[in-house]
Amino acid sequence: MARYLVVSTSGNPDSNSRRMGRLAFGHLEKAKVECAWLDISELDLPLCDADACYSKPGAQKVSKAINAADGILIATPVYNYDVSGAAKNLVELTGSAWEEKVVGFLCAAGGMNSYMSVMAFANSLMLDFRSVIIPRFVYATGRAFEGDDLKDKEVGERIAEVAAELIRFTKALRG
Repeated sequence: MARYLVVSTSGNPDSNSRRMGRLAFGHLEKAKVECAWLDISELDLPLCDADACYSKPGAQKVSKAINAADGILIATPVYNYDVSGAAKNLVELTGSAWEEKVVGFLCAAGGMNSYMSVMAFANSLMLDFRSVIIPRFVYATGRAFEGDDLKDKEVGERIAEVAAELIRFTKALRG
Protein backbone atom coordinates (compact mmCIF):
# COMPACT_ATOMS: atom_id res chain seq x y z
CA MET A 1 0.00 0.00 0.00
CA ALA A 2 1.34 3.39 -0.97
CA ARG A 3 2.03 6.01 1.65
CA TYR A 4 1.77 9.73 1.06
CA LEU A 5 3.42 12.72 2.70
CA VAL A 6 2.67 16.43 2.54
CA VAL A 7 5.60 18.63 3.58
CA SER A 8 5.27 22.31 4.43
CA THR A 9 8.58 24.09 3.85
CA SER A 10 7.63 27.54 5.10
CA GLY A 11 8.92 29.15 8.25
CA ASN A 12 6.21 31.81 8.18
CA PRO A 13 3.44 31.20 10.75
CA ASP A 14 0.99 32.94 8.36
CA SER A 15 1.99 30.84 5.34
CA ASN A 16 -0.26 30.43 2.32
CA SER A 17 1.80 27.49 1.07
CA ARG A 18 1.14 25.75 4.41
CA ARG A 19 -2.59 26.46 3.95
CA MET A 20 -2.39 24.87 0.51
CA GLY A 21 -0.59 21.87 1.96
CA ARG A 22 -3.23 21.45 4.66
CA LEU A 23 -5.96 21.50 2.00
CA ALA A 24 -4.14 18.86 -0.06
CA PHE A 25 -3.62 16.77 3.07
CA GLY A 26 -7.37 16.96 3.71
CA HIS A 27 -8.03 15.63 0.21
CA LEU A 28 -5.66 12.72 0.82
CA GLU A 29 -7.42 11.93 4.09
CA LYS A 30 -10.81 12.00 2.32
CA ALA A 31 -9.41 9.56 -0.24
CA LYS A 32 -8.74 7.23 2.71
CA VAL A 33 -5.09 6.69 1.86
CA GLU A 34 -2.28 6.41 4.36
CA CYS A 35 -0.89 9.92 4.65
CA ALA A 36 1.25 12.00 6.95
CA TRP A 37 1.86 15.71 7.50
CA LEU A 38 5.29 17.20 8.13
CA ASP A 39 5.87 20.86 8.87
CA ILE A 40 9.56 21.64 8.86
CA SER A 41 8.95 24.80 10.88
CA GLU A 42 8.23 22.47 13.82
CA LEU A 43 11.60 20.74 13.49
CA ASP A 44 15.01 21.95 14.46
CA LEU A 45 16.56 21.26 11.07
CA PRO A 46 20.25 21.99 10.70
CA LEU A 47 21.68 23.56 7.58
CA CYS A 48 23.25 20.91 5.42
CA ASP A 49 26.99 20.90 5.96
CA ALA A 50 27.61 17.51 4.27
CA ASP A 51 28.98 16.25 7.60
CA ALA A 52 27.47 16.31 11.10
CA CYS A 53 24.05 17.59 9.97
CA TYR A 54 22.77 14.11 9.05
CA SER A 55 22.98 12.84 12.62
CA LYS A 56 20.89 15.69 14.08
CA PRO A 57 17.43 14.60 15.35
CA GLY A 58 15.51 16.90 12.99
CA ALA A 59 17.41 15.61 9.97
CA GLN A 60 16.84 12.03 11.10
CA LYS A 61 13.10 12.62 11.49
CA VAL A 62 12.66 14.25 8.10
CA SER A 63 14.80 11.62 6.39
CA LYS A 64 12.70 8.85 7.92
CA ALA A 65 9.46 10.54 6.77
CA ILE A 66 10.74 10.97 3.19
CA ASN A 67 11.99 7.38 3.11
CA ALA A 68 8.63 6.04 4.28
CA ALA A 69 6.63 7.90 1.63
CA ASP A 70 5.93 6.75 -1.91
CA GLY A 71 4.31 10.02 -3.00
CA ILE A 72 5.17 13.48 -1.66
CA LEU A 73 3.58 16.90 -2.05
CA ILE A 74 5.90 19.80 -1.28
CA ALA A 75 4.13 22.97 -0.17
CA THR A 76 6.62 25.78 -0.65
CA PRO A 77 6.70 29.53 -0.72
CA VAL A 78 8.43 31.14 -3.67
CA TYR A 79 11.11 33.69 -2.82
CA ASN A 80 13.22 35.58 -5.35
CA TYR A 81 12.02 33.41 -8.29
CA ASP A 82 12.80 30.09 -6.61
CA VAL A 83 11.45 27.65 -4.05
CA SER A 84 12.35 28.37 -0.45
CA GLY A 85 15.87 27.75 0.78
CA ALA A 86 14.27 25.48 3.39
CA ALA A 87 12.90 23.26 0.60
CA LYS A 88 16.36 22.99 -0.93
CA ASN A 89 17.92 22.29 2.46
CA LEU A 90 15.32 19.53 3.00
CA VAL A 91 16.51 17.75 -0.14
CA GLU A 92 20.17 18.26 0.77
CA LEU A 93 19.56 16.72 4.21
CA THR A 94 17.64 13.72 2.88
CA GLY A 95 19.36 13.01 -0.46
CA SER A 96 18.77 9.50 -1.73
CA ALA A 97 15.55 9.20 0.29
CA TRP A 98 13.94 10.92 -2.74
CA GLU A 99 14.87 8.12 -5.11
CA GLU A 100 11.95 7.02 -7.27
CA LYS A 101 9.35 9.01 -5.31
CA VAL A 102 6.40 10.67 -6.98
CA VAL A 103 6.58 14.39 -6.20
CA GLY A 104 4.09 17.21 -6.65
CA PHE A 105 4.24 20.91 -5.81
CA LEU A 106 2.01 23.50 -4.17
CA CYS A 107 3.56 26.95 -4.53
CA ALA A 108 2.54 30.26 -2.97
CA ALA A 109 4.09 33.49 -4.19
CA GLY A 110 3.68 37.21 -4.04
CA GLY A 111 3.09 37.65 -7.77
CA MET A 112 2.47 35.75 -10.99
CA ASN A 113 5.93 36.32 -12.49
CA SER A 114 7.51 33.37 -10.66
CA TYR A 115 5.12 30.67 -11.84
CA MET A 116 7.90 28.54 -13.37
CA SER A 117 10.19 28.88 -10.36
CA VAL A 118 9.72 25.28 -9.27
CA MET A 119 11.22 23.87 -12.48
CA ALA A 120 14.92 23.92 -11.50
CA PHE A 121 14.03 22.23 -8.20
CA ALA A 122 11.88 19.63 -10.01
CA ASN A 123 14.66 18.99 -12.52
CA SER A 124 17.17 18.36 -9.74
CA LEU A 125 14.83 15.79 -8.17
CA MET A 126 14.31 14.09 -11.54
CA LEU A 127 17.95 14.04 -12.55
CA ASP A 128 19.60 13.35 -9.20
CA PHE A 129 17.08 10.94 -7.70
CA ARG A 130 14.89 9.73 -10.58
CA SER A 131 11.86 11.22 -8.83
CA VAL A 132 8.71 11.21 -10.94
CA ILE A 133 7.37 14.75 -11.07
CA ILE A 134 3.64 15.31 -11.48
CA PRO A 135 3.49 17.53 -14.57
CA ARG A 136 0.83 19.78 -13.06
CA PHE A 137 1.42 21.87 -9.96
CA VAL A 138 -0.49 24.52 -8.08
CA TYR A 139 0.72 28.10 -8.05
CA ALA A 140 -1.23 30.76 -6.16
CA THR A 141 -0.69 34.32 -5.08
CA GLY A 142 -1.96 36.00 -1.92
CA ARG A 143 -5.06 37.13 -3.82
CA ALA A 144 -6.34 33.55 -3.67
CA PHE A 145 -6.64 33.82 0.12
CA GLU A 146 -8.70 35.81 2.55
CA GLY A 147 -7.17 35.41 5.98
CA ASP A 148 -6.90 31.69 6.68
CA ASP A 149 -9.42 30.81 3.97
CA LEU A 150 -8.87 29.98 0.35
CA LYS A 151 -11.33 32.12 -1.59
CA ASP A 152 -10.25 31.21 -5.15
CA LYS A 153 -12.35 28.23 -6.21
CA GLU A 154 -10.08 27.42 -9.15
CA VAL A 155 -7.02 27.16 -6.90
CA GLY A 156 -9.01 24.86 -4.59
CA GLU A 157 -9.93 22.65 -7.54
CA ARG A 158 -6.30 22.49 -8.66
CA ILE A 159 -5.19 21.49 -5.15
CA ALA A 160 -7.73 18.64 -5.18
CA GLU A 161 -6.54 17.65 -8.65
CA VAL A 162 -2.87 17.53 -7.64
CA ALA A 163 -3.72 15.42 -4.58
CA ALA A 164 -5.65 13.01 -6.82
CA GLU A 165 -2.79 12.96 -9.34
CA LEU A 166 -0.35 12.11 -6.55
CA ILE A 167 -2.40 9.03 -5.77
CA ARG A 168 -2.84 8.09 -9.44
CA PHE A 169 0.85 8.51 -10.35
CA THR A 170 2.04 6.67 -7.26
CA LYS A 171 -0.29 3.73 -7.89
CA ALA A 172 0.86 3.58 -11.52
CA LEU A 173 4.53 3.61 -10.49
CA ARG A 174 4.13 1.05 -7.70
CA GLY A 175 1.96 -1.26 -9.82
